[in-house]
Amino acid sequence: MATTVVITGTGCPVPSPDRAGPGVLVTVGDLALQFDVGRSTVQRLAGAGLWPTDLDAVFLTHHHSDHVVGLADLVLTRWVMDRTDEAPVLPVVAPAGPTARFAGHVLDGWEEDVDVRRSHSGRTTFPTIEVVPFPTPPAPTEVWASGDVRVLASGVRHEPVPGAVGYRIETPDGVVAISGDTRVCDEVAVLARDVDVLVHEAMRFQPIEALPPHRRFILDYHADTRLLGHMAAESNVGTLVLTHLLPVPETDADKEAFVEDVRAGGFAGRLVVADDLDSLTIDGSRDRKPQAP
Repeated sequence: MATTVVITGTGCPVPSPDRAGPGVLVTVGDLALQFDVGRSTVQRLAGAGLWPTDLDAVFLTHHHSDHVVGLADLVLTRWVMDRTDEAPVLPVVAPAGPTARFAGHVLDGWEEDVDVRRSHSGRTTFPTIEVVPFPTPPAPTEVWASGDVRVLASGVRHEPVPGAVGYRIETPDGVVAISGDTRVCDEVAVLARDVDVLVHEAMRFQPIEALPPHRRFILDYHADTRLLGHMAAESNVGTLVLTHLLPVPETDADKEAFVEDVRAGGFAGRLVVADDLDSLTIDGSRDRKPQAP
């Protein structure tokens, strides 16, 4: 058994034919966990060889539309594809507040579609989810567990968005951290300490700073690639995976600019400027330092 990390979407609100909305799939043996559900997540899961009915839980980082717009598609498709009427209810783990409230209303407006499908097929069930809210913790705190796999969450710095979190997934093979949307901050540095893989949003500030003033507000709450390189080095990250890429890279030279920024910040470990469906496997071989209490 090994832990696998699949990037199901590397995009952002900017539409791209090649980049789905933000998402990360973490599998540990037969256990399948999806973190964020941006546009086209269902298609990317299919590309990874996994059906929505195979998912064991979904985790949301915050309620920005590009991170959650695919949730209704995922839940409805899971129900439509379950011909046995036996698929277990899908847990959706989310910070309390706007994100959990959104999840609780995600099926609003689909009643007539569901009714006609049930009537036509003779089905007895409805598409359902179990929203599992948790208070936004100031430090990594367990919010879900299954066997020897633990998922911890911690608040991150995506103000003015309330309750944004990142996640840390601890498995027998190693540790994965997922930043969600955030500035480079101490909270993520703690979440990512000694991890095998850190999946972190990345923005090259220099070209954004050249935009007209009305478009520069995004600098307030995203991660500068140069600062990110420094933080990843200080946190002893094994592999740094860049996603939610801004500006959206269109050429190899564009991707190399992300690499140069992160290296300039001091990170010398393995670095991936991710494309959709890039995957990494953790097999427990990295000699990690123990996490401080």
